[in-house]
Amino acid sequence: MARTTRNGQVVVVDDDSSFRKAIGRVLESAGYDVDMYGSARDFLDRWEHSGPACVVLDLRLPDLDGIELQRRLRDADAALATIFLTGYGSIPDSVQAMKSGAVDFLEKPVPRAKLLGAIDAAMAGLHQGEEERHRVEDLQRRYETLTPREREVMHLVVRGLLNKQIAAELGISTKTVKVHRGRVMSKMAAERLPHLMAVASELGLLADERN
Repeated sequence: MARTTRNGQVVVVDDDSSFRKAIGRVLESAGYDVDMYGSARDFLDRWEHSGPACVVLDLRLPDLDGIELQRRLRDADAALATIFLTGYGSIPDSVQAMKSGAVDFLEKPVPRAKLLGAIDAAMAGLHQGEEERHRVEDLQRRYETLTPREREVMHLVVRGLLNKQIAAELGISTKTVKVHRGRVMSKMAAERLPHLMAVASELGLLADERN
């Protein structure tokens, strides 16, 4: 059977060097790029964040504990998914870890399949989030290509106003409204009004209209 390979980076932060080596071999054999650190400080000082990554993090570390490190990563808004892996876990620990933003909490020793399954799920979530972020950024770039008048027309269209109502609101002709509306639809790559409304919602424009 062919070996399944994964794409992505996994960072292991654990003060047990033998464990780091063992888990590193497992992850590399599965096709992941792996970075390993023996402490939270070492990780914070040396790791260069270059894209989405999954952090497999020991709960008990010799300097900063895993929960505090996770909070710092969360506050930095890094594109990371954290999995806690510890030999001293408890229900309160797991609850605290999940509240701090971890995607999973596993106890050592963890079976290879369970570990890889958790990491695969975490990476899938990261990639989905990245795709969504890129899509919204593309919508924002499209919106920024609209002229001030086209933006006015778009805001009124998604509020549900008819062309003649928009014309009266802006003091322009209905024909001019139709021209601007057509350009808005084209620039925003919206084929129909419901699509434009969905785009406006994703950009937060409908919320702006309600406020």
